[in-house]
Amino acid sequence: MELRKGDEDFCHKSYYLTMKSSKWFVYIIQTEKGHLYTGITTDIERRFKEHSNSSKGAKYFRGKVPVHVIYHKIFKDRSSASKHEALIKKMKRSEKLLMIETATND
Repeated sequence: MELRKGDEDFCHKSYYLTMKSSKWFVYIIQTEKGHLYTGITTDIERRFKEHSNSSKGAKYFRGKVPVHVIYHKIFKDRSSASKHEALIKKMKRSEKLLMIETATND
């Protein structure tokens, strides 16, 4: 798509509306060796594919193979998702696994 002069206002409004209405997800991916990776996205399926076989994936997955998403939680905005992601990244592995098990059993 080519942008022309005068399109900027439309793009900014469109972007704003899209971001306002998007759901944000915090997710945890388990690698084939059992490592856990935490991230946020608006599209888990797309992001998993990017991690699996794209240069758009996180550097974390260079040399590590993502197997599946073992946890996800939906948030209304990026700020809330980012805060939850930060909390998870501060957790010990055992705490993450307990959180995942608890979420799976609910």
